[in-house]
Amino acid sequence: MTTPASAPGITPTATTETDTVNTAHRTDSIRVEKGQASEEELAALTAVLLARAAHRPTAAPARPHATAARWRRLERQSGFHGATSWQR
Repeated sequence: MTTPASAPGITPTATTETDTVNTAHRTDSIRVEKGQASEEELAALTAVLLARAAHRPTAAPARPHATAARWRRLERQSGFHGATSWQR
């Protein structure tokens, strides 16, 4: 197992208590929580995330969505059905 200091392409940085508490000034956009990601893997992940962020939804649908449910709520119906209710 390699340490972050010996991993290729990763420069170690010293973290202090103020760095972990004050994250507003961090420049890292992506952080590897576990394992060692290569530069190619980070580049591929960044490309996918940027493509998803740049994706714009298509134009609005021609027919607006129905706001009311098309099914009947059973709790709003009477509990009794007549003997001939199956014929309806």
